[in-house]
Amino acid sequence: MNPLMLDGGAVHRHAATALSVNVNKVALLRNSRHLRIPSVVRAAECCLQAGCQGITIHPRPDERHIRAHDVDEIAALMKQWPQAEFNIEGNPFHNLMDLVRQQRPHQATFVPDSVDQFTSDHGWNLPADTERLQPLIEECHALGVRVSLFMDPVPEAMAHARAAGADRVELYTEGYARAHGTPQQAASLAQYAAAAHAALQAGLGVNAGHDLNRDNLTDFLRAVPGVAEVSIGHALVADALEWGYADTVAAYLQCIRTAAPSASGMAP
Repeated sequence: MNPLMLDGGAVHRHAATALSVNVNKVALLRNSRHLRIPSVVRAAECCLQAGCQGITIHPRPDERHIRAHDVDEIAALMKQWPQAEFNIEGNPFHNLMDLVRQQRPHQATFVPDSVDQFTSDHGWNLPADTERLQPLIEECHALGVRVSLFMDPVPEAMAHARAAGADRVELYTEGYARAHGTPQQAASLAQYAAAAHAALQAGLGVNAGHDLNRDNLTDFLRAVPGVAEVSIGHALVADALEWGYADTVAAYLQCIRTAAPSASGMAP
């Protein structure tokens, strides 16, 4: 049984938000040449050594960044870090389920991307997508894998996510990132807070990700309750080009601590 799937993925209210580092952009840079540098595995290892609580990958069918061998190599690395979480994102109707069956990560994040989509830009449409998602969620559970559904911040959809069998939702945060620092920031945060409240009321854990960075992360976590995990890739890797992995991870962890200075530990 996945030890990080306790309590159905629900959030302990005293737990700090976990930082899961998405290493896709390291793979994208490596793929621009045929030299196997920078190393995706080494990047993940450096982030884990610096204190992040998980590693995320989003292998797309076209292998534009994460490739099949990366999945195998990172899965092997994560076995050396049993206290950390391995999260594989993707569309369960494309290539994700084969990877889940092979690797049995701690968490599978279902994302409704098209095959050629530039980047994730919307959540699942529930309850319309429920019937086809349910058997795949059940299969993940049979494998001991927690399921998070990538969702827009729509409070009314959270109960549908729980009814579909999800353990968590990952709130798609690009809308908040665009609003941060503008007159729309407060209204955007209120919308995300309402969605998180609805998710928690439904018995779901709450994750968040997409365009979170050092400037907007603390404000988000102060306003949005019960966030178990943030998945951050693009901004974190960009910062690491200047600061290195260790100092960058430390800076993001400090953003989390600043948002909840009395919290300790991580969600199951």
